[in-house]
Amino acid sequence: MKVILENETHDHEEHAGASGSAPPQDGHHELGHEEGHEHGLELIEVLRVVFVALAAAAVWFHLWEPFPKVSVIGLAATLIGGYPIFKEAFENIVERRMTMELSMTIALVSALAIGEVFTALVITAFVLAAEILEGLTVGRGRRAIQDMLDFLPQTASVLRDGQIIEVPTMTIVPGEIVVIRPGSRIPVDGQVVSGHSFVEQAAITGEPMPSEKATGSEVYAGTINQAGSLQVRAERLGKETTFGKIIEAVEKAEQSRAPIQKTADRLAGYLVYFALGAAVLTFLITHNIRSTISVIIVAGACGIAAGTPLAILGAIGRAARQGSIIKGGIYLEALGRLDTVFLDKTGTITFGEPTVAQVQPEQDISERMLLQAAASAEHGSEHPLGRAIVRYAEEKKIPIAESSDFRYEVGRGIVAQVQGERIAVGNRAHLLSLGVDVQAQIPPFAGTSVLVAGGHRYYGVISVEDQVRPGAALAVKALEAMKTRVILLTGDTQSAAEAVADQMGIIHFHADLLPEQKAVEVAAHTKQGRIVAMLGDGINDALALIEATVGVAMGSGTDVARESADVVLIGNDLEKFVETVRIARRCRAIIFQNFYGTLIVDTIGIGLAAAGLLNPLLAAFIHVTSELAFILNSTRLLSSKENEAISGPPVASPAVLSPTRK
Repeated sequence: MKVILENETHDHEEHAGASGSAPPQDGHHELGHEEGHEHGLELIEVLRVVFVALAAAAVWFHLWEPFPKVSVIGLAATLIGGYPIFKEAFENIVERRMTMELSMTIALVSALAIGEVFTALVITAFVLAAEILEGLTVGRGRRAIQDMLDFLPQTASVLRDGQIIEVPTMTIVPGEIVVIRPGSRIPVDGQVVSGHSFVEQAAITGEPMPSEKATGSEVYAGTINQAGSLQVRAERLGKETTFGKIIEAVEKAEQSRAPIQKTADRLAGYLVYFALGAAVLTFLITHNIRSTISVIIVAGACGIAAGTPLAILGAIGRAARQGSIIKGGIYLEALGRLDTVFLDKTGTITFGEPTVAQVQPEQDISERMLLQAAASAEHGSEHPLGRAIVRYAEEKKIPIAESSDFRYEVGRGIVAQVQGERIAVGNRAHLLSLGVDVQAQIPPFAGTSVLVAGGHRYYGVISVEDQVRPGAALAVKALEAMKTRVILLTGDTQSAAEAVADQMGIIHFHADLLPEQKAVEVAAHTKQGRIVAMLGDGINDALALIEATVGVAMGSGTDVARESADVVLIGNDLEKFVETVRIARRCRAIIFQNFYGTLIVDTIGIGLAAAGLLNPLLAAFIHVTSELAFILNSTRLLSSKENEAISGPPVASPAVLSPTRK
């Protein structure tokens, strides 16, 4: 029906989302959809259905029939009421496209030609009513994004010239102070400059409990201030907020077309040809014009052509609500067929922030003395391991002395003067090169072993580990339960990779990899025909993300990783990726249910109609009800229970897609 036509006009597009227009720059968002995509309940459409229904009643009761062989009311009502159908059919002929409108027009004209005026009117009413219901259903999917847009407040209280005034949100400029009262929703991303409160931001960070906010804390658009009043310096507004970036990504994804969607459009066209061919064959065999018309009427393909993009739209929107942004339908489809997942270790499985796990001092050296020496020497270091040692010492309330003559040797460690003594921190080779006699047996720690020496004396070893994210092991187990192979990739040492793999339950892993080697490993699997996802968070993962069928970036990762990725995880939770895969598979299952269901219904219906067991009225009823059933099947991903547009918006974690990070 009408939605089929809208889909078919885009057959030349591959990935419209890649070049889709971004939301306006005025701080507010407007849906970037074509006007024809929005289908609300218009009065004229309802009146047209009522007009045709009344005309059908008049024909049934033989009201005002001045000509014995021609029903003036019936003929006029069919032509006037069926105008949208005839108009679409004419456009299809001009564009040389075969659609349901054209086949319906043939059926209506044939019915009028043999005097089946009442039948023609009822069919017209059925088709028009179905288009209204179909449009409302599809419009519900489109409005899901509008609901997200409307979630942000339209006005805000701003401190200007010493006074608090209410202004439209779109007029706020970066740097202004926004006053957030208790119970109100925060309209901007920014930093608290005054006040103390608790903010409910579970939809952004996944935290089940409200987050305490004080001076210096970050707050995000779309979250709810629960207790005290806050004054927030606006940093990002409108489409630049984390919320806005999500909307932009979902809009672009909604405009893109998955390969399965184009397959659906082609199948819809084939079904029309099949119905017309069956009608011709029926007439040649039976010479029964009523059976022939019934064959044309009973076949319906709108459930495929309209249901497929609706299912994809629902899946992309639901994935956003569940915690991931899919940048196009093509990637959603690939996730539905996923069979291999590569996981980067640091920042993906782990937090990417090393912490001290164990401290083992030598005999006659206290743990405090070991940590004080290491932290004092590393105090000026920017190395992640050094920062981890300094943080740990500070947590232990160990005083850190000033250091001088700091020297860093790549791949070895550092040397610094602390209170007149040379302190060396690094690996065994580094200490040996400085003349330190390291005879102690270093335990096989799961993390990185950092050796410490004062002068020529060995002080001991500090084990620094990167903590595994909570739920990561469960996510791996869930992926493997879905018959998806999980492989760990890391540039870390073999021992560190093995320790994490054992903890995660991962059988296959590769360690000591350079960025280009990660990309080669991923590319080798894609060339074998596997559907591969690569999850990473850093610049060194960008090449591998590009090589994968679907590149997935952690929300806290670098800008390069997020730009290179096809999917961005919200909240850095691997379980969100598992849920995204489940949604993609469910979407694919729904689409194929519509495919096979339509083929079965059309085949049986055409057979019954050809055998004379279906009259045109019953054929029209089967056509309409089956199509609506398949379209409603596609809306299951948009069900009100799952659509949390009111209670919890689909917004990103603080780091996701935002221009700056703390």
